[in-house]
Amino acid sequence: MPDHTFYQSPFTWRYASAEMRQLFSERHRRTLWRRVWVALARAQASVGLITREQLADIEAHAEDIDIDRALEIEQVTRHDVMAEIKTFAEQCEIGGGVIHLGATSMDVIDNAEILRQRAALDLVLVRLRTLIEHFIDLVERYADTPVMGYTHIQPAEPTTLGYRFAQTLQDLLMDWEEIGRVRANLRGKGVKGAVGTMASYEQLLVGSGRTAGEFEQLVLADMGLEAFSATTQTYPRKQDWLLLNALAGLAQSLYRFAFDLRILQSPPLGELSEPFGKGQVGSSAMPFKRNPITAEKIDSIARYVAALPNVAWHNAAHNLLERTLDDSANRRSIIPDAFLATDELLLSATRIVSDLNVWLGAIARNLLAYGVFAATERLLMEAVKAGGDRQRLHEIIRRHSLTAWAAVQRGDPNPLSNLLTAEPEFIRLLAPDRIRSLLDASAYVGEAPQRAREVAASAHAQLL
Repeated sequence: MPDHTFYQSPFTWRYASAEMRQLFSERHRRTLWRRVWVALARAQASVGLITREQLADIEAHAEDIDIDRALEIEQVTRHDVMAEIKTFAEQCEIGGGVIHLGATSMDVIDNAEILRQRAALDLVLVRLRTLIEHFIDLVERYADTPVMGYTHIQPAEPTTLGYRFAQTLQDLLMDWEEIGRVRANLRGKGVKGAVGTMASYEQLLVGSGRTAGEFEQLVLADMGLEAFSATTQTYPRKQDWLLLNALAGLAQSLYRFAFDLRILQSPPLGELSEPFGKGQVGSSAMPFKRNPITAEKIDSIARYVAALPNVAWHNAAHNLLERTLDDSANRRSIIPDAFLATDELLLSATRIVSDLNVWLGAIARNLLAYGVFAATERLLMEAVKAGGDRQRLHEIIRRHSLTAWAAVQRGDPNPLSNLLTAEPEFIRLLAPDRIRSLLDASAYVGEAPQRAREVAASAHAQLL
């Protein structure tokens, strides 16, 4: 449990999952550092630079993390990696003297960081797959359900609820592809020394019959990593920017969905609402409130994720010459926070869509109130096809629509259907029953149902 007598990040205890927190824990970070040192020692043992006894000693103590001792040493060294090296070396009576041989700190930190990022992206992709599967279900279930569409947050033309969900699903599929691309292309620094030239390893390997490049491949294969061909003291910080952009892109998709949900949960529309627990309290002052708190949380956290790539941009742009250290402090926060925040966004969105309330009565009410306005376009097309004057009929519809809008704004039933059914210019062209049928907007959804299903089918195929 966190110590609440001191400041704790909300991601320490309030947001994100235990699995993601564990990946970004200090203990796990140091465990990954030691994994790099072990891989380095194995490669050195294989080419005769250290003994098998030294390697066995290092391997035996790789899991003996002692953060308290390392922090104690760091008070003197003011260097966290060197403090961990000394801690590890104290534990290894035989092999301690060769730990970190030939390496620079970023040979350890940067490779360990990619191992951690890779595992974190795998967890993000698991969560995203689950969310996509829920959206596929919503799209297929409501592909034919007509709803009033809105542009400028004003009634426009009908669409279907499934087609509306398909917009979010389509965005999430782009995020799935981009995050998968970033995951597949993550590369470490490798072991290239202080400025990326491999000079220290080349010196160590004199007489071994191995090149520095061959030695690096031994270390990378042990860790299951690929590395950039050319680095400075660090891997290119542009990779961090690409990573955070991908996470911010996912946050953007979830932000938009949550914002739409907040609008549609407002009682004047009331078509959708997020789950509300039996014992949940909406307001400390107003007992009746059912606030969209989960959707609001998604929008709040997503804004934070959206801001993080800008910091990574500056880190990459200002990583001068063979390196500067002015990225180090903020990377301790921006990368873990981006993953922890994304984890919370995905968990929250999944909680919403897995138990989303769809209020069909409100959907029908809004379609009845506003759909007839949109259906006038359909009536106009048919009346012109029957020989009418498009400009004259357009003006008649406009005039009757203004009268109908005034009635709706007064709270009266929409009279537009009756006004147009009784309009002589339309009766001359179409039978009243045909006019009334054309003004039923529920069937005026174009190809929305089949296109919604196409997106769902594409999602199925992409997840295979």
